[in-house]
Amino acid sequence: MSAAVRAGWRIGAAAAALRGRAGRPLSQAAGEGSGAEGGGGSGSREAVERLVREHPVVVFMKGSPAQPLCGFSNAVVQILRLHGVEDYRAHDVLQDPDLRQGIKNYSNWPTIPQVYLNGEFVGGCDILLQMHQNGDLVEELKKLGIRSALLDAEKDQEKK
Repeated sequence: MSAAVRAGWRIGAAAAALRGRAGRPLSQAAGEGSGAEGGGGSGSREAVERLVREHPVVVFMKGSPAQPLCGFSNAVVQILRLHGVEDYRAHDVLQDPDLRQGIKNYSNWPTIPQVYLNGEFVGGCDILLQMHQNGDLVEELKKLGIRSALLDAEKDQEKK
């Protein structure tokens, strides 16, 4: 990845995340899939474990991808969108206080949003933004079999 293109992506991603541009819905609507079936309440360790492992990319956020309800959740959605990640599970912790506390206990991380890749906790908005900026997110997505849309954007730039 060229330094000029990477720098452009950093600036564009940060600006887009901070502006909070509206976008089309991506994953699940608010509240969908937040409940747990059996094995304790939605905030139990077992229930959270099932949610974290249900899909290669899982986000616990405030609101939904279509309507994030905090700037940090919006930034995570925008970063995923920039990379072309549309197939992920989003869980609105505002719809379920037990899940909200349960995910914090599970990860030992006090804030929302929280991002999981292949069942592993990555971090929150700040970590995802840093991974985006330094190119690590492209590599992590590749491990999941997801080709970042930014790679295609780079090819388009090189053709010009």
